[in-house]
Amino acid sequence: MLALAIFIATLILVIWQPKGLGIGWSALAGAVVALLTGVVGWAGVAVVWHIVWDATFTFVALIIISLLLDQAGFFSWAALHVARWGKGRGRLLFPLVVVLGAIIAALFANDGAALLLTPIVVVILVRLEFPPSAALLFIIATGFIADTTSLPLVTSNLVNIVTANYFNIGFGRYAAVMVPIDLVSLAASLIVLWIALGRRLSVRYDTARLDPPSSAIKDKLVFRAAFPLLAVLIIAYFISAPFGVPTALVTGLAAFVLMVIAGRWWRVGRGATVSVASAVRHAPWQIVLFSLGMYIVVYGLGNAGLTDYGVAALHWLARQNNLIATVGTGFLSAALASVMNNMPSTLVSALAIDHAQLAGTTRELMVYASIIGNDLGPKFTPIGSLATLLWLHVLATKGHKIGWGQYMKIGLLITPPVLLATLMALAMWLPVI
Repeated sequence: MLALAIFIATLILVIWQPKGLGIGWSALAGAVVALLTGVVGWAGVAVVWHIVWDATFTFVALIIISLLLDQAGFFSWAALHVARWGKGRGRLLFPLVVVLGAIIAALFANDGAALLLTPIVVVILVRLEFPPSAALLFIIATGFIADTTSLPLVTSNLVNIVTANYFNIGFGRYAAVMVPIDLVSLAASLIVLWIALGRRLSVRYDTARLDPPSSAIKDKLVFRAAFPLLAVLIIAYFISAPFGVPTALVTGLAAFVLMVIAGRWWRVGRGATVSVASAVRHAPWQIVLFSLGMYIVVYGLGNAGLTDYGVAALHWLARQNNLIATVGTGFLSAALASVMNNMPSTLVSALAIDHAQLAGTTRELMVYASIIGNDLGPKFTPIGSLATLLWLHVLATKGHKIGWGQYMKIGLLITPPVLLATLMALAMWLPVI
């Protein structure tokens, strides 16, 4: 009960975010209480740090890359091209925006897709004079697709990195399993979003109102470096993974190279138009403290018995067939993520699968199902992920306020069929590769 009380109090602080405290210090405060009360020992802190350090620093490096490219106009350039490809028809523009969000989520993580693309889409829709009701549909789709298509690469979601590191899944093996699954999730998302929202998308717009895509580019050198850098980064992930090179090191080197280019360091800053200092300053450093603090709190909750309940549930699912084991694990993880946030839920899922001591295909299916559940499950509720909370905050500052009730109504309508289709695809695909 003490461990549960500490967790609930910590989660309330993280969601509330008292002024000056932030998500990181809020979570760390809970961790300090857990240590002082004996819920977690110092040995547990070492275990948690070993689990989270690579994932969190990889995430920070990816966001720095995203912020630099955003300042250089990379995402605005892509969005303007997509708007032109829509040929003035809202019903054509909608799937194009969804696919763009999926690509950005795959390469720059779900947070990058939700927090960087959404404001750009809002600005373009305003410029095109979209009615508020239609604009809201595009905004919802952008936020939704950021999570549902954050499956393909280890680096596409913090959940993926933590789980892959915990179970020693290589970058290549992970991609072989999850790239096809992500395509299924994208297709299912498009279908469900179209069924739910498509009838209200019969909007026409004038492409002449759009600026030329080239006008969005603020730093041509950074822009020209973007595609080669991303290609080399993806190749480096595949090459370095078998040698056990930390993902954070590979991503950090890529971020450093882009910082050198953006800052014109060989010219001592002369000619730089992108602020490297701003990108570093606005990187999610609080996520490092949050991951450590929240995971310590959840580790104590697991030691107090939550993991045992998870193990019992997984054992029951494992006694059924692989389809039920996969779907059951995915929905269980999704439900947990929706009520306790997907980061702590990821650790609980990993500990439960590990302690269940399952073997073979069933265990592997459960591992990937937990990733899917923790990536998609946060769409059930606003507290399911920090990215969603930040996304809602960004929208509110842009004049598009979405209440929790409205969000949950949409999330509970759209998420279950996409989650089910994705998990079923996993159950059919993984055993044959």
